[in-house]
Amino acid sequence: MNATISDRIYHALSERIVRGELPAGEKLRQDHIAREFNTSHVPVREALLRLEAHGLALSIPRRGTRVTALDPAEIREVIEMRVSLELLALQNAFAHFTPEDITAADTARLACDAATDMTDWEQKNRAFHRIILTPCQMPRLLATIDDLHIASARHLFANWKQRWTQRVDTDHALVVQAMRRRDVTTACDILRRHLRRVR
Repeated sequence: MNATISDRIYHALSERIVRGELPAGEKLRQDHIAREFNTSHVPVREALLRLEAHGLALSIPRRGTRVTALDPAEIREVIEMRVSLELLALQNAFAHFTPEDITAADTARLACDAATDMTDWEQKNRAFHRIILTPCQMPRLLATIDDLHIASARHLFANWKQRWTQRVDTDHALVVQAMRRRDVTTACDILRRHLRRVR
């Protein structure tokens, strides 16, 4: 039960940090969080440790746990890691794609295109990438990619929220078309270009 509550706390706080609702330097008070989630301090501490492990929070002696500052230099590293790891996942996923996976990817890309605000779009965009990569059957790789998506999203919200506009993502459509043709080379080329555009 604690693990489930800890999970819920971690996801709620990480999303708030990503969207900028909890700004850099904000103190993450265990007692306030425990009250909000109607739980003890144990799952709160577990969630805060996970935030630290993912670079979203930092425990400072005598100052408590605080939201980390966003490092603009980090985005280049994050993008290059995403390119390498997502291409590895996609290459391995191709051997396992089912018609259902391709349908799910197409549904996810349409949902992403239909998003009317950045928060909704970012969640749908993350879901699309997760759907096309999950068939790789490499859980450690996927967990690392999930962490990189969180870091990417934080930079996107910090730098693009005011400029975001609804649009059709042609790269997503081209990746799905390549999946249908079982054309791994084209899918990987499009994904590489797509991820590097974030810079």
